[in-house]
Amino acid sequence: MKRSLRKFNFYLYQPYKWLFLIPFILLMTFFFGIAAMVFSTLFNPRVGSFIGGVVWSRFNAFITPMFVRVEGRQNIRKETSYVVISNHVSLYDIFLIYGWLGIDIKWVMKKELRKIPGVGFGSRKVGHIFLDRSNRIAAVESLNEAKRRLVSGTSVVMFPEGTRSVTGKIGTFKRGAFKLALDLGLPILPLTLVDTIKIMPTNTLNIMPGRVKMIIHEPIDIKKYTEETLPELIQYAKEIIGSALPG
Repeated sequence: MKRSLRKFNFYLYQPYKWLFLIPFILLMTFFFGIAAMVFSTLFNPRVGSFIGGVVWSRFNAFITPMFVRVEGRQNIRKETSYVVISNHVSLYDIFLIYGWLGIDIKWVMKKELRKIPGVGFGSRKVGHIFLDRSNRIAAVESLNEAKRRLVSGTSVVMFPEGTRSVTGKIGTFKRGAFKLALDLGLPILPLTLVDTIKIMPTNTLNIMPGRVKMIIHEPIDIKKYTEETLPELIQYAKEIIGSALPG
């Protein structure tokens, strides 16, 4: 019965998805990209990031609709800069973090996203960092650029898996985010994103409305870790994020 109801809801949702939701998200991505550029020029990148990022994300979540619950907000200190990390299973992870984390953030994103209309020019203007994983020198320079922008409570967001998980299980964590935290002496803020894969699974357009949750864990003090103990830090962070995943 439950399976039949899900199937019915899926087919009922398809006309809305194809005729309204997807075209509107594409249109609004372009519109908010321009808005981010304009507000960054007229005011500053933080204002541009709020309009082109937070408002854009909440708007797209609203029309999906995606219902959000956040736990652990008390673990964030607004004046502190963090290296924010989380599991990654859906494009809707971006809407969830950007729309509901509640702090000024810069994303480290793959260079291919630069070509998306609205995303590319808007992201450059508000100060997000594009990472070329195929070019080690360029990748190092991108991370150096991230270092220069982490001031006055501005944080950087990185997905340590590097790509979205197809199964929902946490993959191997790469070193970049943790090395950046060590180099800058910044605490790591782990997030666990729950059920965004049910909104939109990886490599599909099978969007469905639903409820998601973001758990903000206590920051990890990196002072007791060194280059030699970096694997321990990575494993510890992975365990924290994984501990809040269902099943």
